[in-house]
Amino acid sequence: MARTGRSVLLLLLIPTVLSLLMLSERRLTVALNPIQRKDLPAETASQGHSVKDSKLNALPLEPVGDVLVEEPLHVANDLIESADQELPPGRKANRVLSETTSGDGAVLKGGDLIDQVTRRTAQDGGLVTGSMDQQEKHTGSQQQSSSEGRSLEAITQIPQGYQGAGKNPQKENTDGRSKNMASSDTRVRDIKDHLIKAKVYLGLGAIRANPQYLRDLRHRIREVQKVLGEASKDSDLPKNANEKVKALEQTLVKGEQTQDDCSVVVKKLRAMLHSAEEQLYAQKKQTVFLTQLAAKTLPKGLHCLPLTLANEYFSLDPSQQQFPNQEKLDDPKLYHYALFSDNILATAVVVNSTVLNAKHPSRHVFHIVTDRLNYAPMRMWFLSNPPGKATIEVQNIDEFTWLNDSSSLLLKQLGSQSMIDYYFTAQSANSDSYLKYRNPKYLSMLNHLRFYLPEIYPKLDKMVFLDGDVVVRKDITGLWSIDMKGKVNGAVDTCGESFHSFDRYLNFSSPVVAKNFDPNACVWAFGMNMFDLAEWRRQNITEIYHFWQKLNEDGSLWKLGTLPLGLVTFWNKTFPLDRSWHVLGLGYNPHVSSGDLERAAVIHYNGNMKPWLEIGLPKFRSYWSEYLDYDQPFLRECNINP
Repeated sequence: MARTGRSVLLLLLIPTVLSLLMLSERRLTVALNPIQRKDLPAETASQGHSVKDSKLNALPLEPVGDVLVEEPLHVANDLIESADQELPPGRKANRVLSETTSGDGAVLKGGDLIDQVTRRTAQDGGLVTGSMDQQEKHTGSQQQSSSEGRSLEAITQIPQGYQGAGKNPQKENTDGRSKNMASSDTRVRDIKDHLIKAKVYLGLGAIRANPQYLRDLRHRIREVQKVLGEASKDSDLPKNANEKVKALEQTLVKGEQTQDDCSVVVKKLRAMLHSAEEQLYAQKKQTVFLTQLAAKTLPKGLHCLPLTLANEYFSLDPSQQQFPNQEKLDDPKLYHYALFSDNILATAVVVNSTVLNAKHPSRHVFHIVTDRLNYAPMRMWFLSNPPGKATIEVQNIDEFTWLNDSSSLLLKQLGSQSMIDYYFTAQSANSDSYLKYRNPKYLSMLNHLRFYLPEIYPKLDKMVFLDGDVVVRKDITGLWSIDMKGKVNGAVDTCGESFHSFDRYLNFSSPVVAKNFDPNACVWAFGMNMFDLAEWRRQNITEIYHFWQKLNEDGSLWKLGTLPLGLVTFWNKTFPLDRSWHVLGLGYNPHVSSGDLERAAVIHYNGNMKPWLEIGLPKFRSYWSEYLDYDQPFLRECNINP
């Protein structure tokens, strides 16, 4: 009886076991069939070889009940999510790998070569991101082919417990890559690549031999250029961009069938590259020239301001034209500053920033020297905008009667016809390799007055010289307590990351220069300098200055500016200050670090991009404008705004 029961039970179990075996076989067959089960090991193992187009028709599998079936309506959604966002609604990205040059030396077609040169391809380990309907012709590198193989393999390895609405570990691993592949300017870059390819075709002989095709191609290029416009990201593109680009792609496909000589395409691309480099060089020269022109141009507001101030100044009574506290001007126990400028607004910022950051403003004395035209306006500005408790002196350089042709060789040189012709002759972008130095400001004696400090201020022992394009951000009275060890000039050197040496400023082919100076010596900066006037007089620095000025009468030792003259005058007489005292570059270098600015006692807008000009660097302008009250009546009247 027991034996009969076991037999019946076995008979009942046999159909069940057979059904399970058949079901498992069917499940395995369906899972492997889309990517051709027999080829899978060889293809996935061939890292670096091209993947056949047929392999990319593999679709992700989705469980229905206990059996995995193909889901034709959702093509690897998790892996191509970002690419689908780049295409119009209703279109899915077609992930088809093209044939490319493989490890065994397969030959590329002409059109494929252009694709390889002009297209930017994704290289972050994910699927290659294509564009519109032309992705089947996109050429990938060996690394990309390898990535495709790995991506296809990953699609088939879906855990049995996967549910459509649930989270898939594979999805979590690929979401990050997909988002990284998605770029806000992917379509824009693709369109530009298509335009480059189309322009290459325009210059090919086989294409130009077909007038009808040539007209069509030019028409398509104009259409695409119009929709591209000034777009810098995909969201800037108009709605009809896909339609126009698709039409261009179809036209390019026809061109590929006409042109099959790769060497011609390569030559054309090289010619285009050479032409682009020449155009870039010409544009850079033109940019330098226009920047110099803009730097020399006086804004309308800065032209209005001195006129308005002068008119107001001459309406005052003589008693109202005097500054208070004039008894402090010769007191050597106070902190004295020299500032030589014809820019009223810039001078106001230097004074205001110094006073507002000073611990004891009443102990600070500013000695301002300007030219005849700006003397009255400069005085009027500080009479109407007194700098707190600080003392102000404004002088006219024309009143320095001791400074004449006989006492200063420079005055005679500056008045020579050759010097005037050099600075004022009509210039063009191609006129001079030293264009940035050909500025008439170098003809102004104000620019050279710094070499006569002991003569101008005979009763003072120490003085800080400030340029008109600096901003003082901290109390700098600590400069007066620095022991300069017998040196005359305390300055920050400009060696280091942007190395400046003497051979950049002096002509070392001259035996006189080569004998007296080291070409590798560090250059220091004018703009914020601590001068020991007592030591200056003792070492007779002014005579050294006159000696070198006379030697360079023909301009053979150096040609430009006051810095070379300062380098030779203060050779071996300069004490290096800590870099934090004086940070330079705000007039040309947008990459000055915020850390350097925070530590700086003085920041310097050396360069052409001054903060009061429209070409000034916006990121640094606020450091300067914060020391001006733009509600001041004179500024409002001249429409001067931050």
